[in-house]
Parts: sequence; structure tokens; C-alpha cells
Amino acid sequence: MKEEINKWMMLHRDYGIEMLQRFVRCDSVQGNEADVQELVQSELHQLGMKVDRFTPGDETLNHPAFCANRTDFTQSPNVVGVWKGKGGGRSLILNGHIDVVPPGNRSDWELEPYSGKVKNGRLYGRGATDMKGGNTAMLLALKCLKDLDLSLNGDLIFESVVEEESGGTGTLAAIERGYLADAALIPEPTKMKVFPKQQGSMWFRITVSGRGAHGGTRYEGVSALEKSLSVIKAIQLLEEQRNNRITDSLYENIPIPVPINIGKISGGDWPSSVPDQVVLEGRMGVIPGEELEDAKLDMRRALGAIEDDWLTDHPVEIEWFGARWLPGEVDEDHPLVGVIRRHYEEVTGKDLVIEASPWGTDGGLLQEVGNTPSIIFGPGETAVAHFANEYIEIDQMMLAAELFVHIILEWCGQYK
Repeated sequence: MKEEINKWMMLHRDYGIEMLQRFVRCDSVQGNEADVQELVQSELHQLGMKVDRFTPGDETLNHPAFCANRTDFTQSPNVVGVWKGKGGGRSLILNGHIDVVPPGNRSDWELEPYSGKVKNGRLYGRGATDMKGGNTAMLLALKCLKDLDLSLNGDLIFESVVEEESGGTGTLAAIERGYLADAALIPEPTKMKVFPKQQGSMWFRITVSGRGAHGGTRYEGVSALEKSLSVIKAIQLLEEQRNNRITDSLYENIPIPVPINIGKISGGDWPSSVPDQVVLEGRMGVIPGEELEDAKLDMRRALGAIEDDWLTDHPVEIEWFGARWLPGEVDEDHPLVGVIRRHYEEVTGKDLVIEASPWGTDGGLLQEVGNTPSIIFGPGETAVAHFANEYIEIDQMMLAAELFVHIILEWCGQYK
């Protein structure tokens, strides 16, 4: 069986490359996912799976976990394929997001961002590693199972979801539609490491008030920009304190397990005026097992503890807005981790590396809202995700596809 699966993968390498190229050449940024989902839907139909195409509805938009900055998903459908098992096996969700972040400054790209060009064993383009390569590996695994006429005992659910890059609306909609399982495998770009734990995160907006004045008599005013420096220092100290609490060995290779990042600063409206308001926007990491409200309380306490007479009399305002990702964790000895380890080590001859995820995924929603234990494991690496010249190693994508076949067979059970 192993030889047959390996031979199939070698014979279908070009098929996998061409599939990923078609996906990458679709500019599936937020609100523009319909075309690439047509391609995914076609692949699932060819596999003979029961296909469900739907957009997030009122149940999703009114759910407490909904956090998208839009309500119109007309051009952003989910596509789910279901392979019903013969019975008696464990069910498995294969979940991957099809949306990508914008390419950014195109002059930073050596190749066209949506070229899908293959060069030196790598396929280039926005979304190649995050995470259309992982989605392609899952579809290749399904095709291999079908072509080799292998049947399953447990149900297999393939999910191509939207909006992961903005908080997980697609996966939340799939959960609300009833797609649950005994476990989920999410092939985000982990460089073939297993992430049983993942941080969550929340976006925040902090408003710092000052007192305006003419720049020539700036001593008559209070610069909100200068006061914001004290706020930034307080946030840096909070980040240090929160990360010092983490003793989990899965984080030992991650310099800052749950960062707090300030990504945007704006303020002032005239060069010759003292700025009377500055707004800081950023992202706060949430520790696995931590409640979002507890993390928010940490932030409020840190801001309230700033020793500054002006800020004491004019407290900063904090708002939690936009995207958020729930943290999630499963035990390192979860049965699905054991299945992945066994096949990874048999096929590669190497030890499986288990770490904690340095970013959030839809796994938190699947675990916390869908009660579906989720493991993150896939091809590609975060070092090139969201960067110019994003790529995926084709060999690694094909290895992932081969491993997914073995993992599915053992987890769901092969029908004989």
C-alpha cells in the first residue's frame, strides 16, 4: 500500500503543480473568492463528493464569535465536500482557507504576485504557502484515495473556507451549518511541524488625548504624541510580563510566544500644531487556555498603571475592534498527533517536531465553538507567508499529500 501511494504521488506531481497554479492565479483576496471556489468545487465534483456551496448567513452574522468587518459575502462562498464513510470509523475535517492577503508593494516582487511560476523546485505567488499549497495537498490526497479505490469507515469532510485572514467567518459558518467531526486537520504552513497549541489574538485601538497649541508655543500644549510614548512603553512591559508567565516547553524555540504588536499610529493634523490626539492600533496575542476577557483586563490594568499626571487626569481610551482569533489547544498525546507522528516518521525517517503555533488559525473556532479538536500540520513556512515573493517547496507539498493519505486511512479507518 505504501509503495502504491508513493508511486501515485510521483505520477501525479504535475497534476498537483497545475492545480496549485490554477488556484494561485486567482486573486482571492477578501470579497473576491468566488472564482477560485469554482475551481475547488470542480475538483470535488470530479472526486464524486457531495458538494455544498454556501455563504455565511444570519446565524453566522449574529453569532458572538463573528468579527468580520463586512456582512456581504456574495462573492465569498464556502465550498464543502463530504465523503460519507461506510460506518464505524472516526470522522475527520480537512480545513483550509482559500482567501489570501493582498500582495502589497508589487515592486518588491521579482515575479508577478499571481504568476504561479515554477522555479528551482518552488512555486511562486501570493497564497502559494498560505495556504493554497496545503489545500492542494489535501485535494491530492482525496484523489489518491479515490483513484486507488480505497474506502473509509468514518466520514471525511473537506472545507475550503473564506475569511480566515480576517477572523474566521468561513469556518464559523461551516460550524453553524453542522459540519463537525471527531477531529480536524488544518494544513497551515508549519514546515511539516505539528502545532497542537495556537495563540489567539485581538485587534485593539488606543486613543491618547493631549492639548492642542501653536507649535511656536508648544509648551502651552500637551503633545499626545509624546504621551503615546509612555503608552507604548507600558505595552512593551505588559508583553514581557505576559510572556514570562509561559513555561510550556512547546514555546521554547519561539522568541516571543504571544506578542503585542502596534501596527499603526496616526495623529495630528498640522505640522505647526501640537497634536491633541494620537491613535494606536495593534494586535494582542492571547495565550492558549486564556479567556479573551482576561487578556483584555491585562491590557486595561497596564494602561491604568501608567505613572503620568496628564494621563491620570485624561485616561487613554481602548477599543477592541475588527478581527480576532480564539486560542486553542489539544493535548500533545491526542490520538491524531500520534497518527501523524507515526506516519511522518515512517515515511521520512525523521523525528516529528511538535511546537506551539506562533499565530492564530481557524483551529481555535473549531475547538472552542465546534468542539472539534484541531491539529495544525502542513507544507510551507511562515517565513514567506504574507511576504513578497511567497513560494512553496513542491517536494514538501507532495510529501504532505502522501502523508495525508496515510493519516486519513488510519484515522477514519479503511473499509475492507
